[in-house]
Amino acid sequence: MDRRPLQPTLWRTCRVVANRTRLRILALLVTHPGLPVSQVASRTGIRGPLASEYLRALNARSLIIPERHGVWVHYRPAKSGEVDQPLAAALRMKFSGAQKPVELIFHIATAFTHPRRVDILHALKQRPHTLAELRTVTGVPRASLLRHLHKLITRGFVKAQRDHHRLYMAVRHADPFGRALADMC
Repeated sequence: MDRRPLQPTLWRTCRVVANRTRLRILALLVTHPGLPVSQVASRTGIRGPLASEYLRALNARSLIIPERHGVWVHYRPAKSGEVDQPLAAALRMKFSGAQKPVELIFHIATAFTHPRRVDILHALKQRPHTLAELRTVTGVPRASLLRHLHKLITRGFVKAQRDHHRLYMAVRHADPFGRALADMC
């Protein structure tokens, strides 16, 4: 079995992004860059320590940038060129143009909150596979594989085609944020 190393950046980033409160914080910073922790907390209705924890998590994934102003730390979204991450640009674009961006981003990001789904999509990007082939390539047990495939199908990253055997294949995601995630696989 030719197993490639897990892609911790993608699934860990998706675990951070697949949280509605952190997404509300990110949306707030897109519309009001440069807020300190206390303002983020009060405007999102959460306690200061939790806001600080969530801001650290977003910063760790290079989605926001902290800037010190005297004794205060202000946060703003990462700009293109500051970090090598098309994901940050796709998120900014989604927050500035989509209706209900928090729910849309949450839905798409949950496709990759497990490292096995990253492996599955990576294998399917190489070529279509039957379920048996996919089990061999990924080493994922059948029941788990079916659950992960269902998640990837409902999130718009994979489709199943019925010929002689069911064939699973990666598809180009309809959303720029989804495409940015798929490009990281």
